[in-house]
Amino acid sequence: MTASLPAHSASHAASFDSARLLADVGGTNARFALELAPGSFEAVQVLACGDHASFADAMRAYLASPEVAAFGKVEHAAVAIANPVDGDRIRMTNHHWQFSIEAVRREVGLQTLLVVNDFYALARSLPHLGEGDKVQVGGGSPRAGAPLGLLGAGTGLGVSGLIPAGDSWTALNSEGGHVTFSPANELEVAVLQYAWREFEHVSAERFLSGAGVELIYRALAHVQGLALEPLAAPEISRRALAGECELSKQVLEVFCGMLGTVAGNLAVTLGAQGGVYIGGGIVPRLGERFAASPFRSRFEQKGRFASYLAGVPTYVITAEYPAFLGVSAVLAEKLSA
Repeated sequence: MTASLPAHSASHAASFDSARLLADVGGTNARFALELAPGSFEAVQVLACGDHASFADAMRAYLASPEVAAFGKVEHAAVAIANPVDGDRIRMTNHHWQFSIEAVRREVGLQTLLVVNDFYALARSLPHLGEGDKVQVGGGSPRAGAPLGLLGAGTGLGVSGLIPAGDSWTALNSEGGHVTFSPANELEVAVLQYAWREFEHVSAERFLSGAGVELIYRALAHVQGLALEPLAAPEISRRALAGECELSKQVLEVFCGMLGTVAGNLAVTLGAQGGVYIGGGIVPRLGERFAASPFRSRFEQKGRFASYLAGVPTYVITAEYPAFLGVSAVLAEKLSA
């Protein structure tokens, strides 16, 4: 399997002396690729984390596969991981893997092994996304040299931003998904009151995540006095998109409205006139339903700052493996330094 950057990014790039290993590790799957030249990815493989006792085992399994081994020895690697990264020790919160970065580097036989947070890597990918890697949902043109915002709902709510720094960018290691949720209308007040029954502190992530879709579903059923049919988030989304369940359709409407408010908050906080990008596993699957949702109107619903936000573009990231672009940029900077 092969993936690559748009032609304008990779067509004139010289090959590296040796292939570079890139990885995007989540709680369920670890995605690997070899980068042969800037923006040229080969041998993309997705390995189930549960099939390997350790992260080092998964790396060795990938490198030993015939498709990968044919490219020769790998010297340098960079990994995006769905976990805070603070120092050498990694202990995954949504999987049993724990490891020392330096120990894995030696065990696998690498000269360089960088490990960064997945949303840090995703933020670093933003300047490298081609037109086919994103879909604009409202707003005007991005302002050159302005900050970019990033958030994405999946297992949790990831938040980051990209700040111009000379000829490069600085990505934010943010935990913005845990800001206190703020309702924007009476229905959301009722949903919040329901959530307080379960949680002392209700963050934005409590609603803007897979578990959040289920929480909104339970809350709306309670508010409307409906019998509750236990459903997981994927089934709620499926029923909503298929038009099979009015309550599920309401859940997506509320979810998208809430996301619009949080995205607008991020835009005004960062001054993100370069645009706000939406990643994660939920929104890209909604397709046209997201564009038709309250997301964009709620994004702009900031009173005296409505006209400011009306000009800020919002994008849904549609690239299949955007984290590879980010860790590629981080590794290239490390090696050039």
